[in-house]
Amino acid sequence: MDLGRVGIWTAAFDAHPSAAAQAAARELEEMGYRTLWLNEATGRDPFVMATLLLSATESLTVALGIANIYARDAVTTAAAQKTLAEAFPGRFLLGLGVSSPVLVEKVRGHEYGKPLTNMRAFLEAMDHAPFNAVGPKEPPPRVLAALGPRMLALAASHANGAHPYLTTPEHTREARRILGPDVLLAPEQMVILESDPDTARAIGRRAVSFYLRAPGYLANLRRLGFSDEDWADWRSPSDRLVDGVVAWGGLDAAVARINEHLDAGADHVAVQVLRGDPRLPLDEWRQLADALL
Repeated sequence: MDLGRVGIWTAAFDAHPSAAAQAAARELEEMGYRTLWLNEATGRDPFVMATLLLSATESLTVALGIANIYARDAVTTAAAQKTLAEAFPGRFLLGLGVSSPVLVEKVRGHEYGKPLTNMRAFLEAMDHAPFNAVGPKEPPPRVLAALGPRMLALAASHANGAHPYLTTPEHTREARRILGPDVLLAPEQMVILESDPDTARAIGRRAVSFYLRAPGYLANLRRLGFSDEDWADWRSPSDRLVDGVVAWGGLDAAVARINEHLDAGADHVAVQVLRGDPRLPLDEWRQLADALL
């Protein structure tokens, strides 16, 4: 599966009709992007959305970053993955993650278990899940939303790679060391093509704050050198934290940060363009394509 060195990660489609998302996916394909990443939170089902986007395009790979393992059991997840892999050979990449206690317990009403233990059990259950239908010719790949050393090691032993989120190039360098040279490493990177500091940081602050109630993200940010002072008020993270995980300052700043990840060992960078409004960032995606592809 050739993801390309740079792809697009977006949660913006939920604010638009499915037909508009399909049209945008076709435009991304025409721009030269090979991979489009979708999330899962409380919007559209990512497997259904992936089917719609794959059906609307010819060569684009759709990757999930990530599907929540608490949203469906291992048998259902394996069946969905194999169904898409057979229908669209080489064009669907499953990303799996443990999400956060807020989304799992308060939104879904499930009990949030030990992340590593539950993920390992889920993957092993997927591997033994029955599938009585025509499947793909090759075992379909999967990546894990891995941040800490033990989840990264699991991504190397029980999956095909890692898709870290809300990280830095320094994390990418350490992740590559843990994963080894032959495992896919595809970090996400938020970018804002805005040079005004106040405007850019306000957009970045809103995006980052969403994740500051998730223990896994906080633990990883501490490993990266940030502290509780950076999110004393989780609704208003510090400039230092925003600047560390969001690349803002215009096109050159975004390209530089993306290249830092690639230089640090990333095989692929999933770029999330933030605008601060619900409009699809088609112009920004085009500018990045011209600069990077």
